[in-house]
Amino acid sequence: MADYQTEKIRNIALIGHGGEGKTTLTEAMLYAAGLVDRKGKVEDGSATTDFDPEETKRHISISAAVAPVEWKGTKINVIDVPGYFDFIGEMMGPLRVVETAGIVVGAVSGLTVGAEKAWDYSKKNDVCRMFIVNRMDTENANFQKVVDQLRDKFGSSVVPMLIPIGQGASFKGVVNVLENKAYEGAGKALKEVPVPADMAGAIATAMEEITEAAAGEDEELMMKYLEGEELTHEEILAGFKAGMANGTIVPVVACSASTDIGIAKTLDVISVYLHSPKGAKAEGENPKTGDKITRACDNSEPFSALVYKTIADPFVGKLSLFRVMSGSITPATALYNSTADKPEKAGGLFMMRGKKQSNVNVLNAGDLGALSKLQFTNSGDTLCDANSLIHFSPVAFPAPCISKAISAAKQGEEDKVFSGLSRLQEEDPSIKVEKNTETTETLLSGQGELHLDVIRNKLAAKFGAQANLNDPKIPYRETIRKKVACQGRHKKQSGGHGQFGDVWIEFSPIGDTNIDFEFEDAVVGGAVPRNFIPSVEKGLRENIRKGVLAGYPMVGLHAKLYDGSYHPVDSSEMAFKTAARIAYKKGCADASPVLLEPIMHVEVFVPDEYMGDIMGDMNKRRGRIMGMDQVDGLQRVTAEAPMGEMFKYATDLRSMTQARGSFTMTFERYEEMPSDAAKKIIENAQKDEDEEE
Repeated sequence: MADYQTEKIRNIALIGHGGEGKTTLTEAMLYAAGLVDRKGKVEDGSATTDFDPEETKRHISISAAVAPVEWKGTKINVIDVPGYFDFIGEMMGPLRVVETAGIVVGAVSGLTVGAEKAWDYSKKNDVCRMFIVNRMDTENANFQKVVDQLRDKFGSSVVPMLIPIGQGASFKGVVNVLENKAYEGAGKALKEVPVPADMAGAIATAMEEITEAAAGEDEELMMKYLEGEELTHEEILAGFKAGMANGTIVPVVACSASTDIGIAKTLDVISVYLHSPKGAKAEGENPKTGDKITRACDNSEPFSALVYKTIADPFVGKLSLFRVMSGSITPATALYNSTADKPEKAGGLFMMRGKKQSNVNVLNAGDLGALSKLQFTNSGDTLCDANSLIHFSPVAFPAPCISKAISAAKQGEEDKVFSGLSRLQEEDPSIKVEKNTETTETLLSGQGELHLDVIRNKLAAKFGAQANLNDPKIPYRETIRKKVACQGRHKKQSGGHGQFGDVWIEFSPIGDTNIDFEFEDAVVGGAVPRNFIPSVEKGLRENIRKGVLAGYPMVGLHAKLYDGSYHPVDSSEMAFKTAARIAYKKGCADASPVLLEPIMHVEVFVPDEYMGDIMGDMNKRRGRIMGMDQVDGLQRVTAEAPMGEMFKYATDLRSMTQARGSFTMTFERYEEMPSDAAKKIIENAQKDEDEEE
């Protein structure tokens, strides 16, 4: 591949709803540029950017993949991003390293939730946007209807640029509104034709919308436009490019990835009208001093790069995909990871096209590439020149919203499973693996049930580690509600020294379940010798780990040792520990014990129209609505709900709101469980105990 200078590079991420044809569109672009001999298909697992076994099996994109397209002297780095919401984390890295988001929408399906989310995320990342209306060849395709939907939702910044000649089965070409030129056919059959006379009105309307948007980029142009003067083609072009660069103009193009019609002209729009990374400013800081630093995307600046994705391959090793933020890189460039504060040595410098790696001699500012076998580098890390340190803010990945307990399917394969998970976490930072010390389970958390299932399958395919996924155990607690006094007496004679310990303990609720246990020594007159009192406390502390109802830890318990007796020969520390255990079990069983469940603080963000469903569903989950307010145009519902009712909430919320809703959840406190719900838990615990015996 040629050595492309910064001004000849375009970076675009294809994002949007799942199933709108982003992967097929990427394949069509590669085919149009002559980079593949035949178009791969998602259905038969031959698409360039769907190369993971899970992708070929499921016929969906799971990981973001880059596919550089060389087009008329320009290098277009196309990143094919998954559209399914379970893989939303795959969008975060690409949106940090591209100038433009190509939001793909269907000519029939039109504006979807995925397109709305893609718009919001790209806007949040300050990335320019264009809409690509794909599948113009399908029955009931309606370009104007889609454009109207987009303009209604996103405003007059949305302007049609490539409009279709025909629709559905009659879709045969496109008109470039800015050039006022029409093109029919695809590939070698592509030719310029006269602009269809019956499209004059649609073209004039589209040109008026573009002219108005372009004029809005310059005060003088706007005055000229408002006064009725005609703007020159050059003025419109300059205003259009300026609007594209700062995100105030969002062009819409029509195409069909399956028939290739409109693909070449879409590539023309990307190469001619989208702005290059040249001169883009990247904000960072000196990791040693904290001073702010600005780097321009230019070869004259010191080298720096942001790693936006990691591919963990057990055979090839780790691949770190990055964007050159400033300067240039060669295989000989000395690398320093300013995030890990360590020097790095790469195994090779590559350009990626799907899974294919091609060695390159240099990558200039703004280009995308890959480095192999970096030891300390993960997604979101900064690589730079050791003599000119800079650190860019890491890629922000979404917090996991669903958790499952993961365990090895075969005994003895635990290490295999957890080392594989560690590698997959490098590849996908939107998953989280942590050990719950209380339940002793390892929890795998991610963006949805499909996401976790894919991770389990990747463990098997990549690392030969079979794993099971189950609902996590809930860390219930137990406490008591009334004060009781109880004797614990342990007496055993077995020849020689016997065992004797006798205590009277008053158990009472503290009233605060955040405090596990309080011990009070109220013994007078030496009824229990001083040297045995710590043994009584120790015996109680050891036994409160297992409650009297269902074996969950006891909390909020005050124990007052106030009397007892001893034997000068047979009493021992062990005897008094045993006496304390007897008192604990008898006393707490009589002290009106109850089961406590963890209550979560939940914040749900939804559009207004879903409020009724959300509140009704929360009530069914034994949740309490604590308040409602507006945040960034969405309703925020603040609620408290039992953890046990929230395991499937991520899936259910997505279903209730057509994926427009999101939520956060944090632990709030423990609360007494309703007796009917507690009864089931206690019965199950008893059953498990009986089975173990």
